[in-house]
Amino acid sequence: MRRYRNAKIVATLGPSSSDAATIRALFNAGADVFRLNFSHGSQDQHKERLDIIRAIERETGRPIAVLLDLQGPKLRVGTFTKAPVELKAGAAFRLDMDPTPGDATRAPLVHPEIFAALKPDTDLLLDDGKVRLKVEACGPDFATTRVTTGGPLSDRKGVNVPGVILPISIITEKDRKDLEFGLALGVDWLALSFVQRPQDLEEARALIRGRAAIMSKLEKPAAVECLDAIVALSDGVMVARGDLGVELPAEQVPAIQKRIVRACRKAGKPVIVATQMLESMVSAPVPTRAEASDVATAVYDGADAVMLSAESASGKYPVEAVQMMSRIVAQVESDPHYREVIEASHTPPDATVPDAIFCAMRGAVGLLRVAANVTYTSSGYSTLRAARERPAAPIVSLTPDIRAARRLALVWGVHSVHTHDVKDVAEMVDNACQTAQREEFARPGDTLAIVAGMPFGVAGNTNLLRIAQI
Repeated sequence: MRRYRNAKIVATLGPSSSDAATIRALFNAGADVFRLNFSHGSQDQHKERLDIIRAIERETGRPIAVLLDLQGPKLRVGTFTKAPVELKAGAAFRLDMDPTPGDATRAPLVHPEIFAALKPDTDLLLDDGKVRLKVEACGPDFATTRVTTGGPLSDRKGVNVPGVILPISIITEKDRKDLEFGLALGVDWLALSFVQRPQDLEEARALIRGRAAIMSKLEKPAAVECLDAIVALSDGVMVARGDLGVELPAEQVPAIQKRIVRACRKAGKPVIVATQMLESMVSAPVPTRAEASDVATAVYDGADAVMLSAESASGKYPVEAVQMMSRIVAQVESDPHYREVIEASHTPPDATVPDAIFCAMRGAVGLLRVAANVTYTSSGYSTLRAARERPAAPIVSLTPDIRAARRLALVWGVHSVHTHDVKDVAEMVDNACQTAQREEFARPGDTLAIVAGMPFGVAGNTNLLRIAQI
């Protein structure tokens, strides 16, 4: 089940992709990671899908990553006596804590944390920014506003407060239940919504206690302002362009996407580019040329993964969407210009022994005709540092820990293999050569670059580079 590409594909499961045959077809088409979106569906439905994924994993012998995406706080207006109401530009509009259904002059907003953060001249965005308000006066339980962009507004539409850090926990009571449920099932990654500041991750890490890797969804401008600190505290990052595009002008999002990808590549943290990548394939069998270019741009930037949301979860063509995304990625990576771009965006390694080893590995791949890099890892750290170098040859990651093997399935260029631990250099070389051949990365006569740590079985001790010929 070797993939002939480096960037990975995340496919969201949903009504269009909930049965075993379709999930298996998505995997065969190129899905490396499956996303369970807990904003939709029941816990029982998600468990059924995860059981199918693990069955496919056993059948194919290939570790598959499962990403549980927590819903996070949902800030919404209440209901209206007669929906939708039409808000006119220039009209006054009141928001308050009274749960009584609203009308064209007021609406319930039962979120005291929003009123606590409001100031005069603050902007409020309703329904993904389609309706915009400007706060004129506010208190702990109300805000009087002026409509700056009018339009229809119906029940329970979302509220965004750009440029304001809200005093709210990113993990709701629902999230806590879903988190514990997912961890009991053995999910590999937990995606956190509504991350605003580094302290949010400290709260989440205390709950998760190392039982899954943390993926921070960057969807708030406040998070971008402290990007490096959030990247440092995260195990991975998702560029959640949908919400970023609501709270920021659309023209700023591409530059922010590139900034986030660069920060993650520099830190050696996996980064996913998400939202509306092949959106037209929700209802059409082919994407637009602009969408194909959008996916290609993320691949040229060196993103670890690109993600499908509604395209695979609720669209008419879930399998075709994965196939198309896989073809776009493969086409980009076959472009001779691709390696030039990746090399040009490479950042210097840290002054550590492991990074010195991986810098040498990258150099060896450039000088020799290396068929594959083989990394031995316990925690996954060595493979992550190898992937940070974006070597020209694929990375075959060997680990005795199935949890690490699954998490690494998300990482650029990594073919993850669950294997036994080795006891000496001779066994290390033999196992690397046999695995590289079995997994179809090398043949007799080929050269491998093998990275490990001595003494064997000790995590975080990468200090050995061995060049071996099969």
